[in-house]
Amino acid sequence: MFDALIVKHLKEPLRSAARPLARAGITATQLTLIGALSGLLAAVAIMSDALMIAAVLFGMNRFLDGLDGALARIQGPTERGAFLDIICDFLVYSAIPLAFAVRDPNVGLAAAFLLFSFVGTGSSFLAFSIFAARHGLKNKALKDKSIYYLQGLTEGFETTAVLLLMCLVPEWFEWLAWGFGALCLITTVSRIIEGNRVLRGISTPEPDRLSETN
Repeated sequence: MFDALIVKHLKEPLRSAARPLARAGITATQLTLIGALSGLLAAVAIMSDALMIAAVLFGMNRFLDGLDGALARIQGPTERGAFLDIICDFLVYSAIPLAFAVRDPNVGLAAAFLLFSFVGTGSSFLAFSIFAARHGLKNKALKDKSIYYLQGLTEGFETTAVLLLMCLVPEWFEWLAWGFGALCLITTVSRIIEGNRVLRGISTPEPDRLSETN
């Protein structure tokens, strides 16, 4: 919900932080992979009940996720980089609820519900972006993002805030998982409705025309 606004305000600070990295020869893909490792280690820390360490590692993951985008814009964005960035984000987001379920099987149902809701937001996020790219659809509010997706109540900022709060206050995990999962399902439904509205009447290109656009 707040991603576009936050990206707008963090764009210049992150760009300033990324310039020394660019001069040092560090690539955006390297930052993406380091950030992913940090996020997955956060999940391992949760399983080990080292929750403060998990919070720091997850916070580092999210910081590097913003920094790699700023560095990519300096060095020149690539499709490979955007591809890896999206995959790593989804893997880390999913690893955190799984880790809490491993840490305490009693919260497994709430974790499973949250993961189910993540499938809804993730699939609606990616499915629409495929067709938006195919037909050249644009959203000025997302000009700093690598793809055009449908916005909603639960985006990157909200997911980050909730997962971080779970690490800091683990006794709230179940309430947060059920509540945020419900908001994710609302986001999924709103994206389905909006995607249906935007794509209504747009025909799939013929195979030969589709190959020409690729």
